[in-house]
Amino acid sequence: MKPPVLPAPRRPDAPDTGAARAGATAAAAPAAAARRPATRRHPRSVYVRRRIVVGTLALGVLLVVAIVAFAVFSFADLMTGLHRSDLASAAGGDQNILVMGLDSRLDENGDALPAATYNALHAGSQDDGGYNANVLMLIHIPADGGKAVGISIPRDDYVPLSGKPDGVSQSKIKEAYGLELDQKLTELMKAGKLSRADAYQEARAAARRTEIATVSAFLGGVPINHFIEVTMAAFYQVAQAVQPVTVCIAEDTKDPYSGADFTAGVQQLSASQAVSFVRQRRDESNPSLNFTDLDRERRQQAFIVSLATKLKKADTFANPATLESLISAAKQNIALDSGLNLLDFASDASHFAGGNITFDTLPIAGYGVRDGQDVNLVDTKQIHATVRQLLNPATASPAPAAPAKASTSKASASKGSGSSGSGAAQSSGSAPAAPAPAAPNGTYTDPTAPLPSGGVPCVK
Repeated sequence: MKPPVLPAPRRPDAPDTGAARAGATAAAAPAAAARRPATRRHPRSVYVRRRIVVGTLALGVLLVVAIVAFAVFSFADLMTGLHRSDLASAAGGDQNILVMGLDSRLDENGDALPAATYNALHAGSQDDGGYNANVLMLIHIPADGGKAVGISIPRDDYVPLSGKPDGVSQSKIKEAYGLELDQKLTELMKAGKLSRADAYQEARAAARRTEIATVSAFLGGVPINHFIEVTMAAFYQVAQAVQPVTVCIAEDTKDPYSGADFTAGVQQLSASQAVSFVRQRRDESNPSLNFTDLDRERRQQAFIVSLATKLKKADTFANPATLESLISAAKQNIALDSGLNLLDFASDASHFAGGNITFDTLPIAGYGVRDGQDVNLVDTKQIHATVRQLLNPATASPAPAAPAKASTSKASASKGSGSSGSGAAQSSGSAPAAPAPAAPNGTYTDPTAPLPSGGVPCVK
């Protein structure tokens, strides 16, 4: 479904504030030192030296205060500019956060993106795409601090749609969002009580609720406490702020549709390459790779793991320029529910890089055609059983899963930019190169197998 012609930007708000304090201490030299013979110094030189020391200390204190104040101001600025929607959910206990990635080529206000962004996305123009939730991932964070789990939901799963938006009772799970948006926007505009800008935002809020209700029912009634909605532009802007991001690819692959052109091995991607990495779902030059949407789900999981690993190791959030770029991306292209506390979520997310989350993809029973569309056929009982097992794992601690066997694919050759072989193999006799990314944390080309965090995984 094509996006409607949309109005000028609006800035929903949810202000928050913070405070910072700074202090300093000083120590005095022993009194005996004053009685020692010493060469007389000119009072002027002592005065100048004291001024330099005091000035340096003052500059240091001011710098610390400025950094803290910038962080506080940035957080308050972020909280006043985010798009928020109400979501009825129970407080406390385990938290389930639904991440929705839209294929819209517009920002959260419905405005067109800069031309340079369209070029980098390799995804057409503002007239392409729509409001399908092409990425659906449930992040489950246990209240007891146990291991989190990320559950990817294939976008083409054929399921009942909550509320039958636009009269459609069953379709691809990703389409609940766009159908409800179209229905609600048409209804509000016909009523004539709201401006088109306000009606559009109301319709977006309704679309989120319908998509969330559809996913919750599909998973077996799993309560969803929060949501994070991102557009393609948001992903690109975040990747821009933190680039390069290290990934590992098992085999050479190329896809002109997404712009993907990767050699096997560990490599560092620019923001534009990162978008291609998570969007690729075909390779017509190498049919043996047999790409499917499930492989794209695996790419998305791998990118999150790689990004978390980088953020943990780098002082990303201590860089004011990076912080400002991330805040700008969030304001324009990210929406959250009103109850999601970003600081709490950031605290939870910080554990992901340490191996405290595993990603899984829900199974499909096969492929079929429904209403003229290629869809994933699903076994509802199997889905419910799988979700229950993932959200309520056995209490007995199983033996740690052994990393996947070292890849025998071209990844071992490591032809990628700045790459190293699978398993930390090094070429003998060569001079040490510039610091290279770490070897991959196992190879996971089967998109149905669990993907652990804690290091860069090698994927198809």
